[in-house]
Amino acid sequence: MVFAAMLGACSARGGNTQSDSPASDVGSATVQAAPFSADSAYAYVEHQVNMGPRVPNTRAHARTADWIAGELRRRGTDVIEQTADLHAFDGTILKARNIMARFNPESQRRLLLLAHWDCRPWADEDPDPAKRSAAVDGANDGASGTGVLLEIARQLQAAPPKEGVDILLVDAEDWGTSGSEDSWALGAQHFVANPPIVGYQPSEAILLDMVGGMGAQFRREYFSEHAAPQLNDALWSTAAALGYADRFINRMGAAITDDHVMLIEAGIPAVDIIEYYPGDGGPFNPRWHTVSDNMEGISAETLGIVGTTVMTYLRNNY
Repeated sequence: MVFAAMLGACSARGGNTQSDSPASDVGSATVQAAPFSADSAYAYVEHQVNMGPRVPNTRAHARTADWIAGELRRRGTDVIEQTADLHAFDGTILKARNIMARFNPESQRRLLLLAHWDCRPWADEDPDPAKRSAAVDGANDGASGTGVLLEIARQLQAAPPKEGVDILLVDAEDWGTSGSEDSWALGAQHFVANPPIVGYQPSEAILLDMVGGMGAQFRREYFSEHAAPQLNDALWSTAAALGYADRFINRMGAAITDDHVMLIEAGIPAVDIIEYYPGDGGPFNPRWHTVSDNMEGISAETLGIVGTTVMTYLRNNY
């Protein structure tokens, strides 16, 4: 993903659109929280990290894909694996693997939940130049969103949704370079250009990216706000009703080129729940694309806040 110069993936399109005013009025009525285990989500994140950096074309990457697909099959879902040779900006052919699990595949109305599961091959933002060629663990940038979605799959197995829910874990998001927005989110680009289901068009989509940082705060992402303002309203209202208004800040953040932008360009209303740091040091977690993006920076509390918010929205609408 990348921060946008225009308004602002973890890459981004554009410059900063931070606002001192609320993005929209959100309700404050309390709601009943849907079941979600923060400890289980944390364990899912930790297991990914323990298998090694999930860099395409490595053994750790292949082992992790096998494990993710197996976990989703254990939940009784229809699992679709989409493999592809994707061309990275530097000429590398990436052996990529998107993994999709479907609950109630016969339902026409569908919610798509997605995250990327790969991680950055180089710690190019590390403050120590000697470490910038090392692969990152990607605990927050990749594994956190995947961990939350695997826990959501576990909850949906226990209490299936009334309508359709798809969980999509996309690959090859993080092998990009600054100044080339199309070099990011290659797995999502491939999924949109080659949908594994003919005519696939979910009603809406929620992307989770960097959702495990200690004390993380989430603001309304710019492209999401323009493409799916009602979904943004509903998610931030749900968070406020659950008592998380201090973590889901109801203000505009930045424009972030991330996997959701590929869906938006395909006509799917999509939002990105992504940690955001306003100010000159932003917009991402200080551990982003460094060797410090490890389990020391992951908070079960943050995973629980994001997971409970998404699960509660899901239970009330699907």
